[in-house]
Parts: sequence; C-alpha cells; structure tokens
Amino acid sequence: MNAFLSILRGFPRYLWTGWGAVASILLFVALWELGHQRYGDLVLPAPLETLQRVGQMLSSQGIREDLLITLKRAIWGFLICVGIGSVLGLAAGLFVTASVMSRPIVSVLMGMPPIAWIVLAMIWFGMGDLTVVFTVVVASLPIVFVGALQGTRTLEGHLKEMAQSFRTPLPMMFTDLYLPHVFSYLFPAWISALGMSWKIVVMAELLSTSDGLGAALAVARTQLDTTGALALVVMLVGSLLLIEYLLMEPIKREVEQWRE
Repeated sequence: MNAFLSILRGFPRYLWTGWGAVASILLFVALWELGHQRYGDLVLPAPLETLQRVGQMLSSQGIREDLLITLKRAIWGFLICVGIGSVLGLAAGLFVTASVMSRPIVSVLMGMPPIAWIVLAMIWFGMGDLTVVFTVVVASLPIVFVGALQGTRTLEGHLKEMAQSFRTPLPMMFTDLYLPHVFSYLFPAWISALGMSWKIVVMAELLSTSDGLGAALAVARTQLDTTGALALVVMLVGSLLLIEYLLMEPIKREVEQWRE
C-alpha cells in the first residue's frame, strides 16, 4: 500500500519530466506531415486527417469492441509470457546445468519466425483467441527468459560475500541486493516483450481471426483505405504508449530509486 501511494505521489513529477517523449512524438508528426506533402493522401494521409478518422472510429461501437478484444489478447499473452519467462529464467540462472541446456532451446524459439508460429497455432488451435494468445506467448517468452537469466547470472559474487560476512538477513539481501540487480535486467526485457506482444497480436489477428484490430486492418487493406489503416495503427500504438509510460515506467522509477 505504501509503495502504491509513493507511486501516486511521484506521478505528477513523472508527467512533468515526460517533455522529452512529447518532443520526440511531435518531431515524428512533423516528419509524417512532410511525407504527406511529398507523397500525397494515397501513400501517407495527413496526421490531422488520420486523427479525425481515429475519432470517427472510436465513436463506432464495433471498433471499440475490436480495440478491447485486441488489448485483452495482447495483455493476456504478455502477462503469461512475463510469468513463465521470468520464473524459468530465474531458475535457469541459479543452476549452471539448466542455463546450458536452455541455451539451444532459446535460440530455436528466438530464431523461429512469428508467422510460422501463427500457422502452427492455426493448425493446432483453430481460428480464435487461443491461437493469438499462444503466438504472443511463444514469440515474446524468450525475451523475458534471457533477461531473467542474465540478471541472475551476472550478480556480482563479492557483493553476496560482503552481505553474508555482515550476516545480512535473508529478506534484506533479497530486497536490497538480489531484487534491484535482477530487476535492472528484467524490466527492460518486460518492456521489449510488451512491444513484441502488440506487434504479434495484430499479425496473428490479421491472419487467424475475424475480430480485433488485425482483422479491421485486413478489411482496410482490401479497400485500399490508407487513412483507415493508419488510424488503426495509431490506436494500437497509442494504447501501447499509454500502458508503457503511464503504468510500467512509474513502477520502474519507484523500484529503481536505489540508482539515485
């Protein structure tokens, strides 16, 4: 409870320090407008026109439902891969044999194209939620696994020896020594897995489902509706940025206060 209240108190300061992110987004929009003026509406619609289409789409109940379906699939896949990948990575980092044995498996999983997993999942599970969530999990899990593994394996031995020589209680060693170090590796892996989840879920929906933003993108493609396709992309990326910067980043700042 105290940690939650601390996050809430530091939230306004965090928003104030986000001017750099806002500046980069504005720069991207300026380049987008430049591309629109160079190539025209068919190739790259104007940012303002795209945002207007976003507003029109969000006023439609069908698109809102598709957005919620996509978010549900992406979040479930992300949470599952974070849970399984973190536990297995930490376990592999604690045991050398497990680390050696897991290396070729992780290489295979990371080298496997997501489109191949989608095809296999369609054969195994049919056309539905399970196919999308499975593809998100299996494509994102190696990222989390490697982060947890590296965080555990790179813990400096002399720090552990010093803590043991001072007879540091085990709970204190966990919260003040092990957790901050492992988290510095694990959290970036979570952020990467979050972005991967958002990309994979749309690809899987486009090929294997009749609902969600991926399916809506397929319809926009068949109609050559570039503005509609970009509006769907803006909604997807916007939801990702909101989750990352309004939820994940404040948690990271709270946990990593020891760096300051």
